[in-house]
Amino acid sequence: MSMKWPSITLASIALAALVIPLLAGEQVADFSAALRPPGAAHPAGTDHFGYDLLVRTAEGLRVSLLIAAVCAVVATLLGLLIGVVAATLGGWFDAVVMRLVDGFNALPHLVVGIVIAAMWRGAPLAIIASIALTHWPAVARVVRAELLAVADAGWVQTSRLAGASRWFVARRHLIPAVTGQALVAMVLLLPHAVWHESTLSFLGVGLSPDRASLGTLLSQARGDILTGAWWTLAVPAAALVGTALAFAAVGAGARNRHRPPVGQVW
Repeated sequence: MSMKWPSITLASIALAALVIPLLAGEQVADFSAALRPPGAAHPAGTDHFGYDLLVRTAEGLRVSLLIAAVCAVVATLLGLLIGVVAATLGGWFDAVVMRLVDGFNALPHLVVGIVIAAMWRGAPLAIIASIALTHWPAVARVVRAELLAVADAGWVQTSRLAGASRWFVARRHLIPAVTGQALVAMVLLLPHAVWHESTLSFLGVGLSPDRASLGTLLSQARGDILTGAWWTLAVPAAALVGTALAFAAVGAGARNRHRPPVGQVW
């Protein structure tokens, strides 16, 4: 899959999330203009506070993307560290770590995320922790599998026979060999992080309702749509689905580019 169009689409979404709120300036609640349908003055309509929904969705998308990016980076670094340590030390330590990884994978991510986020409701750090701490095992397994394959390569064995220590081999040979896969895993984590943040905020255990995110906008739309204001749900939902699909397409393209040809020896 070519990464050109998904990358352009994703870059356009991120650019819109940054530029639209800047051009619109600070919004002020105007209840006299609440729940107006899409029109010339407000292309996406207004919400029940009277805010321009297009601007509000862009603000929410910006927050959701920022939280998702931080979550993906933290989860990737944690998974990379654990995977490298487990594969480098090997033996019983590797077996214990992998059983812990299996245990984390067995836990329902959303339920664990709700528990963590509910302990510090409305705190962005709690949302980041709830997502990052439930998504690192996938990265750790990918990194460990790649390292076990690379560990038998001739150039790694030569370095060991020359007297290099485990950590020298890991730093100079193993970590650079899995950096590409770790980056791919991080990209693939981004849509999951966006969905989880939106879900947590939608359920009321994420960001506070006064802070715009895709989840809080969707949560507020539950009551508005009963009055016929369908656009309050359609606009942020379209932004959420479009962003997740763009991330997934970019991640799939990156994964295919970093996948070795059949029969290639690392």
